[in-house]
Amino acid sequence: MDLRYFDVVDATWPPYAITRTGPWLIREGRGGGKRVSAASAAGMAKANDIPQAIEAMRALGQHDLFMLRPVDDALDQALADQGYKVIDPVHIYTCDPTQVGAEDIPAVTCFETKTALAIMQEIWTEGGIGPDRLAVMARAKGPKTYLLGRTQDRAAGTAFVAIHDGVAMLHALEVLETFRGKGLGRYLMRAAARWAARQGAAELALLVTRKNVPANALYASLGMSVVGSYHYRIKENAE
Repeated sequence: MDLRYFDVVDATWPPYAITRTGPWLIREGRGGGKRVSAASAAGMAKANDIPQAIEAMRALGQHDLFMLRPVDDALDQALADQGYKVIDPVHIYTCDPTQVGAEDIPAVTCFETKTALAIMQEIWTEGGIGPDRLAVMARAKGPKTYLLGRTQDRAAGTAFVAIHDGVAMLHALEVLETFRGKGLGRYLMRAAARWAARQGAAELALLVTRKNVPANALYASLGMSVVGSYHYRIKENAE
């Protein structure tokens, strides 16, 4: 797979800080979730390099958490041998934004904003996306937008999109549970694609856990393709 997508993730959903420590990238997440808190190999990290990463993560008050890409097979096995279990396997989807954005969006359904409105924050909070993840969105540099989705005469969904290196990446798509299955997620995806195309992005990409069956079905139905994957490893007692 094209490893540049991992650079796009770090740029569009940025940790508080990324530090190079030996053959590792150490992410300081400050409560922003696994994506901004996991260590990953920056070079040929080997089994005897693992303690260095653990020490750096613990110095930040973070769990021992590693992100493994398809090129990290040997490291993946070394972590497995040391008792780290797989958690949250993730698919990377991508598409041509002009194709996804070509379909209709009903009037007064999707809106773009420059900041996270209070109603967006309420929707995200209900979905478990709190202030620490909102801080991640605020840190993203370059072109970005917040999307608000409406259905049945009320705000019911939201998402965040940012661009790096010609790739627009959508994050934190959330629709209130009561309003799921009514097409709002699809309309928000079309709105994200239209915004990405206007910004000149060549791709619209996103990340989703493999176990999120409804989301995977939605993205596949939009014509998006899986172009890569990764997973995390964590100690049994560290979740």
